[in-house]
Amino acid sequence: MTNPLLTVDGLRVTFPVRGSLRRNRFVAVEGASLTVEENEIVAVVGESGSGKTTVARCVVGLQRADAGVMTFGGSPLPARRTPELRRAIQMVFQDPRSSLNPRMQVGAIVDEAWCMHPSVAPPGPRADAIVAALADVGLEPDVADRYPAQLSGGQCQRVSLARALALEPRLIVCDEAVSALDVSVQAQVLRLLIELRTTRRLSMLFISHDLGVVHQIADRVVVMRAGRIVEEGTADEVFSAPGHEYTKALLDAALELNDLGT
Repeated sequence: MTNPLLTVDGLRVTFPVRGSLRRNRFVAVEGASLTVEENEIVAVVGESGSGKTTVARCVVGLQRADAGVMTFGGSPLPARRTPELRRAIQMVFQDPRSSLNPRMQVGAIVDEAWCMHPSVAPPGPRADAIVAALADVGLEPDVADRYPAQLSGGQCQRVSLARALALEPRLIVCDEAVSALDVSVQAQVLRLLIELRTTRRLSMLFISHDLGVVHQIADRVVVMRAGRIVEEGTADEVFSAPGHEYTKALLDAALELNDLGT
């Protein structure tokens, strides 16, 4: 049996409490452990403040953990990431507009990724490579000459994906990557992610509070509450026979919201 692509074991993350005279710390994540296999989509779900985004930020190296061990491709993930690790683990953020430089044209945004990681820069004319990168995420060539403000939210998220994919990552961490989009656009981006998983053999850590979205895309589901993992299983197991009361409550709440929308 091969080793998982990503392992997170016993992760603990704390933050200082503002205004505390005794330097008290708030425990955001406590003892979180999970794995992501090659070519697998693992969703981490939970309400706001459950710790799911903190786990994601630790995986990509944006947040240091107080304790725990993480490995990637069988090797330890250091606190200070090498350029190769930064390239191999890419993140797609919740707000596509805020993650793109508003003063740069889309073509320059994609090209900047290759400038920072020349080892994966494509041969040949860069303009052709940019057009190909945009086509991979369903964008027309003329988008390369536009600025983020001239694009829709869904188009901006596709640009974010194009930039990430340009670096040929092995793992993409999606932090609420479709939550800011309209439902119809959400479905388009989800279909794109599922297709990319197949064509690029990508692994994904998919952070979301939306169980409807998770049900469409995840192979396995990890449920977090108050910084701890309370349940884990295949998507079918978690959605058809949840074992924890918190998971049942999340599912019931999602069903009630769906009923309100019909």
